[in-house]
Amino acid sequence: MSQHLSRRKFVQLAAGGIAATASSSAFGMAGVRPTGMIKRIDLYPSRYPMTGYFKFFSGPDGSTGRACVTIKITTDQGVGWGQSIPIAKWSDETLETAVAALRHYFAPALIGHDAADINGAHKLMDAAIAPGFTTSMPITRAGLDIALWDLKGRVENKPVCELWGMKPQGPIDLSWTLNVKKIEDVEAVAAQGKARGYHNFNIKVAPNPDFDVELAKAARAAAPDGFLWSDANGGYDPATALKAAPRLADAGVDVLEAPLRPNQITGYQALKKQGALPILMDEGVISPNDLEQFIALGMIDGIACKPSRCGGLTSNKRQIEIINSHKMMWVGSGLTDPDLSLAATLHLYTAFGLKKPAALNGPQFLTASILKNPISDKGGQMSCPTGPGLGVEVDEGLLKSLVKQSGYGVVTIT
Repeated sequence: MSQHLSRRKFVQLAAGGIAATASSSAFGMAGVRPTGMIKRIDLYPSRYPMTGYFKFFSGPDGSTGRACVTIKITTDQGVGWGQSIPIAKWSDETLETAVAALRHYFAPALIGHDAADINGAHKLMDAAIAPGFTTSMPITRAGLDIALWDLKGRVENKPVCELWGMKPQGPIDLSWTLNVKKIEDVEAVAAQGKARGYHNFNIKVAPNPDFDVELAKAARAAAPDGFLWSDANGGYDPATALKAAPRLADAGVDVLEAPLRPNQITGYQALKKQGALPILMDEGVISPNDLEQFIALGMIDGIACKPSRCGGLTSNKRQIEIINSHKMMWVGSGLTDPDLSLAATLHLYTAFGLKKPAALNGPQFLTASILKNPISDKGGQMSCPTGPGLGVEVDEGLLKSLVKQSGYGVVTIT
């Protein structure tokens, strides 16, 4: 059942008149067809059903599946779609907090705002929920950012990447996720990926380096010539990470992502200085400013990108530009992204010509889609959708069915 909220202007007033200056922003230039004022935002909470084992995806009261809030932004010129995809066991954002923040803070702040002014929209969201150490609730607000880019592309009849003056640079190679509880399971899980054309693997490591080294050896044996990417999700302490990195390198690992929690500054510096493996940061890089600071502190060799994690395409695009300017490494990852979030990610990665295999494992684990023509992997690769905006079309019947099956209701803000 839908819930209807009245328009709220107090956040826009608190933002100091930001909305009034939208027409002069870089996203509202003269000569570009107006995207229109935001009239309505619909929220569709759900949990996508999944297959296989992945340690992050379980919810309260025994619920399972990939939590998601699908977002529809409506103006008098058209609609745009996005998705916020929180993970309680990976971040401090949950499905429940995402819905609350969108319903009571972010969405009301954007009603009446010029949808073409995406930078201004982020300022309004900052005024609605103040930044802490970094951007407030970045996973939640990423869905709004993606929907605004989709809307702008649809109105201008251009794919999102062309709005940046870029074009997709062909399909990208993919990496199959080996997330196992027992070493003897590696062969079977790897075989599933190889049967679908995958030749590169990423493994989940930490906190046990002895298990991790054996896992790395088994993964390397399954893909002797592939790219092998280890991700600790911040699960080591500094002393353990310093011991584990050389052992993982000897076992055939190519990079080590998120060995420590991002506040372990001296630990990251020590790992980078050690040089056993390229050290990439993931969870800690939310805003472009965060990235600039971590680079200046000599903490990292690069980053694992995720538009869905860092506030959306606007932030992640700028981060890739920063990384490229420093001639550092970036790899493309995801949060087991469903439909719309996956489409947005593909626009970003293919526009910048991602070279390393991307750990986009939505097709590996998710068993449902809300798209009329679902995005799929083929031969261990994936291509960017080519239509206007995100290049995909939502089947609203499938979407509403997924919401109902998940036990939630639609929320409308006007």
